[in-house]
Amino acid sequence: MQTISPQQAEKLIAALSDIAARASAAILAIPLSAAEQRTKVDLSPVTAADEAAEAVILDGLARVCPGVPVVAEESVSQGRLPDRLGDSFFLVDPLDGTKEFIAGRDEYTVNIALITGGTPIAGVITAPARGLLWRGVVGGAAERLRLAFADPAAQATERHTIRPRPAPPRLTIATSRSHLDSATQDLVARLPIGERYMCGSSVKFCHLAEGTADIYPRLSPTCEWDIAAGVAILTAAGGIAVAANGGALAFGNRDSKFLVPGFIAAGDAQSLKILTGR
Repeated sequence: MQTISPQQAEKLIAALSDIAARASAAILAIPLSAAEQRTKVDLSPVTAADEAAEAVILDGLARVCPGVPVVAEESVSQGRLPDRLGDSFFLVDPLDGTKEFIAGRDEYTVNIALITGGTPIAGVITAPARGLLWRGVVGGAAERLRLAFADPAAQATERHTIRPRPAPPRLTIATSRSHLDSATQDLVARLPIGERYMCGSSVKFCHLAEGTADIYPRLSPTCEWDIAAGVAILTAAGGIAVAANGGALAFGNRDSKFLVPGFIAAGDAQSLKILTGR
């Protein structure tokens, strides 16, 4: 199977951005009133918008990277997985933050990550309702673009390279809106907090990457496709993401059903040290 290097990923990032933008347009084309909520086997919600976005992404990746396996949330929920992952594969969450989407909030995202050797090396995240796209290639840089996703011909009206900020005396901490567990709450309670806010989806990684937040901890399980694109963008920007025990995050864990037991993401090493004490 094909192995995609960071140098090759750099050449792919524009195509991945276009795929994510088209998936965003597919979501925006479905009125919330028409996005009937259904419940999957794992009791999480799914809508027609999730499925429409995933169809766009799967078609786009098949055209751009034929033969590279794709692990996509809605396909996995229906028992469809690649026979083998190989050294390089994609992790896709077509609509991260479905609960926020259903609630009419603008925090939901589209996530596409390229994994090589168990590590995210490139990622694209869009916030369709906000008209924002973040992307990054590890070893390169990360940037934020402003786009009108509803217009396929529209060009970016803003484009900025992004970097995390140095740890301030009092941290800005982002936590999950819909999945805040007691262990994370206990951890946060011990930290020197200047501001804390709750937000859905992978957009919290983007806030770290662009320097509007400092720490994003989650000590309860989540899925690899929820965080892989964010980890890639944050790492490309100069930030850090580690497992909850301080070890390296590894992706492609089929035996554990692609679950991540927990993680800590930080804008810089000092923020991480304040949080972990290491």
